Amino acid sequence: MTVGLETRLREVLGKKTADTLAEGLGLETAGDLLGHYPFRYAQRGERTDLASLGIGDDVTVAAQVRAAVKKTFTPRSGKGRGRGGRGELLEVIVADEAGRSLTLTFFNQGWRAKELVAGRWGLFAGKVAQFRGRLQLNSPQYQLLAEDAADPSSAIEEFAGTLIPVYPATAELPTWNVAKAVHTVLGLVPSPPDPLPASLRERLGLLDYGTALRQIHRPESHEYLGAAKKRLKWQEALVMQTVLVRRKAASAGETADPYPEGGAILDAFDARLPFDLTAGQEQVGAEIAAELAREHPMHRLLQGDVGSGKTLVALRAMLQVVAHGGQAALLAPTEVLAAQHHRSIAEMLGDLANGGQLGAPPEATQVVLLTGSATAAQRRPVLDAVKTGAAGIVIGTHALLYDGVDFANLGLVVVDEQHRFGVEQRDALRAKASKPPHTLVMTATPIPRTVAMTVYGDLETSRLTELPAGRSPIATHVVPYTDQRWMHRTWSRIREEAAAGRQAYVVCPRVGGDETEDPAGSDKRPPLAVTDIVEELRANQLSGLRLGLLHGRLDPDEKDRVMRAYAAGDLDVLVATTVIEVGVNVPNATAMVVLDAERFGISQLHQLRGRVGRGTHPGLCLLVSEAFEGTPSRERLDAVASTTDGFALAELDLEQRREGDVLGAAQSGMKSHVKLLSLLKDADIIAASRAEATALIEADPELKREPAFAALVDDLAADRGEFLEKG
Repeated sequence: MTVGLETRLREVLGKKTADTLAEGLGLETAGDLLGHYPFRYAQRGERTDLASLGIGDDVTVAAQVRAAVKKTFTPRSGKGRGRGGRGELLEVIVADEAGRSLTLTFFNQGWRAKELVAGRWGLFAGKVAQFRGRLQLNSPQYQLLAEDAADPSSAIEEFAGTLIPVYPATAELPTWNVAKAVHTVLGLVPSPPDPLPASLRERLGLLDYGTALRQIHRPESHEYLGAAKKRLKWQEALVMQTVLVRRKAASAGETADPYPEGGAILDAFDARLPFDLTAGQEQVGAEIAAELAREHPMHRLLQGDVGSGKTLVALRAMLQVVAHGGQAALLAPTEVLAAQHHRSIAEMLGDLANGGQLGAPPEATQVVLLTGSATAAQRRPVLDAVKTGAAGIVIGTHALLYDGVDFANLGLVVVDEQHRFGVEQRDALRAKASKPPHTLVMTATPIPRTVAMTVYGDLETSRLTELPAGRSPIATHVVPYTDQRWMHRTWSRIREEAAAGRQAYVVCPRVGGDETEDPAGSDKRPPLAVTDIVEELRANQLSGLRLGLLHGRLDPDEKDRVMRAYAAGDLDVLVATTVIEVGVNVPNATAMVVLDAERFGISQLHQLRGRVGRGTHPGLCLLVSEAFEGTPSRERLDAVASTTDGFALAELDLEQRREGDVLGAAQSGMKSHVKLLSLLKDADIIAASRAEATALIEADPELKREPAFAALVDDLAADRGEFLEKG
């Protein structure tokens, strides 16, 4: 029997095994299973004679089970305890043909006694240890040979290879069973067609696809394993980059309304600016202005570290479009951020935002806000202004995407903190334009170069790295939560800032109330909650100060009331969750205390810290943590304290986190297609594959000469590649 990669596993492995693989790991075809690569490889020793075992050696031994005995014991700590606080130990005595014996130990795995019965031969792999003078293997891997195996030598030799693949598995589907299924399928699948262009494969010295699959699952040596990984990484990278290059080429053929540089409202705004643009703002602004003036839609990613002035750059782009009869929509992920943008843009524009009112300049427009919490009465005039074109700048949340929100002439879509939106949401807003609109995607989260190249490779990228004039430095310190002197000084510093007429934030990792806490039985306390901390601070550490509470579960009107009060200086301290992480701009806020700081990621801490030091006074950020020195959590906090360079921190963040987390839940297409490629370690492959993809598309835009490769590209682009789409 031979099968293809598209063959259903049920036809190959039977219904029971196939259903288990589908339910536990989502694997349904032979190709799915062979694409389920090992995540590591255990190193076996050569098959070892029991007479030559050495303590600490990694060995594989062939032996016969002589006896299996269950014992109970009391662990020194809670770890390893079974019911009633006692543990169970299974001791298995095995011996070779010469009668030399070895002990195998399994903790709380008494069920293994049913298969490790006297008389069965098996192969056992593990590290040799010594206990009370006896040699033993603790929880070894093993494979029992067939009960009627008179001569186990051939099975022994097969089992005792040097590299054991270890697969992503589940409790119901251990790695051993996955390996068995892979072994079966590998034996039935002939060498599959190679999707990579032959000329590229030969030029780069890459293995053919069939050999790479076999060597990734059953490597003959470390050298073959390395060659297999290189080949499969190249395939992943080239498919991704080809999707991006092809999309970029396709968008270049679209037509959009051009909006010439300058214009009355933009010129009036620039003339009123009380400060000079930074060199970076001028350069990026010029790039955007030139692209808006073209007849092809702009697709640009604007990266800017915390406080670099992205909003001003985006506003000037919006005014260029408005000046020539278009409308601009700014999509924000939260109501707090949308309301903040509305306030700050209206303030920056002054009477230029009073379009249609008496005394307003002739070039003025309207700036409107639309959120999901708006009442019907509040929505009606906003919708009218959007539909007639009176509102040149429309700011909102997902509410902008609803039916009934109709634009007169949508020319520019600005997506803020784009990683919080799905593809469908971005497309729904762009679809409200009669022609493809220009698109500006903004993020305040610094993106490592390889991530930008991989996830945003169809966008032109701009970076803002300078801080505008008037921004102040931020000092960051790690505060040990258990040191009462440090904690007393922390709250004293907040009081000092308030006494000087300035304001502060206190940030907690969760809201509280009926939120799910840590799992039952965990010895780790639940994260601190704002609803608890605000009461404690009011009663004790910050008594007498004016405290406000802000979190995502508050009523929208209450959120807006609290933020307005804080922005107006009517509150001394805002106790909040990460709802303030991006976009909140209160220049008078100079200090921040982050409680349970070890529970936040590097980039998140950097974003939070960016809420202070936005005015003329220096900023202070205190990271309160229980993490001990020398632990990974503490090293992460120390790294944040050591630099305010967001791009350096982003690289470190990528090193320390699973790459799927960095890419975010919306990037699931990437995680399903990219299994070996590392955004951190494989920058050279990613960059080189970009150049190869560009050459491929230039020579053969429809990939007609490479149908197998084109099928992979189409699969990623259509079915699982939604994360790549920016419009």
